[in-house]
Amino acid sequence: MKVSKEELLHIADLADLNIEEEKIDEYLVNLQKILDFANIVSRENVENLEATIGSSEAKNVFRKDEIKVFENIESLMANAPDKDQNMFKIPRVI
Repeated sequence: MKVSKEELLHIADLADLNIEEEKIDEYLVNLQKILDFANIVSRENVENLEATIGSSEAKNVFRKDEIKVFENIESLMANAPDKDQNMFKIPRVI
């Protein structure tokens, strides 16, 4: 299926995109490559494949949330541009 200039401009309008006139041919080529690849993928036989949720079987690793006491507070606070009672003082963010 070949994408026409009118179809490209209609899609761009639906997506609220402004495409410059001199870039239309470049967009047509790129959109055509995407659609050609989608057609290749859709023709593949996937009947005997297992369902997956991602490209790897990696799982999240959680650690116990523990409070650790930092022994050298003075050296840590030496890096603070502004501090108040052993805490970093930052501008208010609202």
